[in-house]
Order: sequence, then structure tokens, then C-alpha cells
Amino acid sequence: MYGGDEVSAMVVDLGSHTCKAGYAGEDAPKAVFPSVVGLIDEMEVENTDNSDKTAGSTPDSKMKGKRKLYIGSQDLGFRRDHMEVSSPIKDGVVVDWDMVDNIWDYALRKCLLVDPKEHPMLFAEPCSNTQHQREKTAEIMFEKFQVPALFLAKNAVLTSFASGRSTALVVDCGGGSTVVAPVQDGYVLQKGVSTSPIGGEFLTDCLLKSLEHKGISIKPRYAFQRKEIRPGEFQVFDLDVPKTTESYKLYSQRVIVDDIKECVCRAPDTPYDETSYTNIPMTAYELPDGQTIEIGADRFKIPDVLFNPSLVQTIPGMESSVEMAFSARGLPQMVIESINKCDVDIRRELYSSILLSGGTASVQQLKERLEKDLLEESPQAARVKVLASGNATERRFSVWIGGSILASLGSFQQMWFSKAEYDEHGASYIQRKCP
Repeated sequence: MYGGDEVSAMVVDLGSHTCKAGYAGEDAPKAVFPSVVGLIDEMEVENTDNSDKTAGSTPDSKMKGKRKLYIGSQDLGFRRDHMEVSSPIKDGVVVDWDMVDNIWDYALRKCLLVDPKEHPMLFAEPCSNTQHQREKTAEIMFEKFQVPALFLAKNAVLTSFASGRSTALVVDCGGGSTVVAPVQDGYVLQKGVSTSPIGGEFLTDCLLKSLEHKGISIKPRYAFQRKEIRPGEFQVFDLDVPKTTESYKLYSQRVIVDDIKECVCRAPDTPYDETSYTNIPMTAYELPDGQTIEIGADRFKIPDVLFNPSLVQTIPGMESSVEMAFSARGLPQMVIESINKCDVDIRRELYSSILLSGGTASVQQLKERLEKDLLEESPQAARVKVLASGNATERRFSVWIGGSILASLGSFQQMWFSKAEYDEHGASYIQRKCP
């Protein structure tokens, strides 16, 4: 049992797009930064002939020391030669533990300035997390960070706690994917979980390709310099940066396109079709290099991919993803499918408490459109209610906020998986402590 009042717990939610970390009991995370990492392989830079290149990329322990990692918006915002940007998470599963380890270290020691030895840690995890992933997390936390106690909670459960419900259907539109998960009495019903690979980053890519096809080039911030010639008048000079990697260029462009998406996109009230949206008024947006672009039908078309993934084939440049889009299902279908996989006696309750969360859920009109589509497709007897916090910050951080509420409850304090239990039973005991 842990002295819950004296020791404040830390809550960490590492998503595929951003990492959120902060103190339990607060209403928003203190540290929010991208969960991608900049890498410079110093072996490759020293001697760039091919024989060393192949050697440099082997995950050998000697080589690992030669990999320099850059984490956080500030470090990533600064362009460096040969810096690759890569994400440690693929399809919700951690593929590079070394990077994740560094991200946690950065969040706790650099951003929150705490010593992990003194604080219990609550981690949010995706519903699809495997036993191996959970044990590995426990191992790193207890062995390397030496935390006194740990708890792993499912994203969907935390979202439902954040809205004060113990039973709900959570629709989590994240950066890397969209997950629909039914929660009953604080437990995820695994049989009803459905996932789609279409998330915020996929929509960003669609918008980027669509703009490029129209001849609009998104210049990353490092590729130009603005000089003031007369007050209020600027001249833009292109800079020559030949050693920038493709992945860094794409990351920098995505940051800009992300902002365009958040500012101008909104879900259409009715399914998108080319003819009715051709004469739609344009919306202006000023790019960092000063050029103003006009965005028309794309404002509605891109968010509609969430409802109708087959729209991807009409976006030039997205040919590689067409197959994926055809296997994906739209949001309303995922919701209905998920509810139908649950027991008959809780279906009504799930229909009446559908919770929208995640960064992509902040798209304007998304809630209204989802509710409208579900009303048309759901059984007559069901009372459909889609709930989403009116506050965009709360939608974005709902998983973290749920963790913050949970970890500060007095009744939760006996649930921690402590260091003593870890020493006694080993990492596999986490399956029993954190269902």
C-alpha cells in the first residue's frame, strides 16, 4: 500500500503522435511534445562509404552508443545535417525500446524535473498492448528508472473515467489510428475492440499530397529566410540545405500541414461528393513563408475520409494507401460493429454514451456528423448520444486526464504494482495487477 497523499504520482501517456506527461491530480499535462525522435547515426557521418553504412545500421551494442537522439519540439525544430526522424511506435506497438526509454527519460527528468525513484508511475497503454510489451515496460521502469510502483491502464478506460462514466463506448481518434473500444464497469471488452489505420497523421498526409498536386509547395521553415525590406514588407530567400534527410523534410512539412488541417478543416454535414462541393467558398491560409493559399473542397474532403475511407482513391498521390483504405471501415460502421459484438444487455447503454476523444476528434462538426450517421444506421430502439467535451484541450488529453483522476483517488492506492512485488514475482505479475 502506498502513502497516496504525500507522494504524488506521475501520469505518462505516450501516443503515436504526442507524448503527454505530468502530475496526477492536475487538470492538464505539464509536458507535451512530439513522440518522434531525431536520429543522427554518427558512424555513417564519419565515413559515408557503403560498407560502413550497412554496419552502422545494425542494432549492435557498440553502434548504439554512436546513435545521437534528439527529443522534444525544440530539438526537432532545429535542422541538423543527416538527421533522420523516426517514430518508435508502429501500429500502436513499440518497435524501438531504446527510443521509448529516452522519451520517458526526457519527459520525467528534463521536462518535469523529477527523480523517477520518488514517484509511482501510471502509464496509459493501447487496448491492443501485448503481454510482452507490458512486461517490457515494467522491466524498464523497475530496473532502469527504479520507480517505487507502477500501474498500466488502458486508454479507453481512462477516457471513460475522464468523463465520469464507468461504462461507455470510447471512439479514440489518435494520430496513428482510430480505435473503438467498449468499456464496462472500468474494464475494456476486448472482443468488441475495432481498429482502423486511419488517424490524424494519415489525414495530414492526404492534405499534403492534395496541396502538392495543386502546385502548392509547402516550404519547411528551415528552407527559407525572411528579411524585412520595408516595414511590414518581407522578402523571402531560399536557403540551400543539401544534407537534410527526406524524413526530416517530411516531418517539417507535416508540422505546417497539421496546423492548416486544424485551422480550416471541418467534417461535412453530408457525405462528400465532388459535384456539390465544387463551388464552395475558399478559405485563405498564410504559410510560414508568407504566401497565402486558398483551400476549397479539401477542407471537407479530407475529414470525410474518416467516414468514408474509399475517398482516398480520389486523392492524387495516395495510390499506395488505396488498398489499406478499402480494408478500413468508416467511423459509424466501426461503432455499430463494436456494439454488436458486445452482450445484448449493455448495447443500449453503449449507444447512449459514445465518447469522442483524441487529437483528431477536435475536427469541427465531427461529433454532429457521427451522431447523424449513427442515427440513420443504428436500430430504431437505440437512443444514440455522442458525447465530446466542448473544450478541445480536454478532447486531446482525455486519456491523460483520466489517468490523472485515477492516480489521485484514495481508493486506487492499493492497486499499485510495487517494486517489492516485482522483486518477488517478476515482470509477468503485471498481468494480475493491471488487468
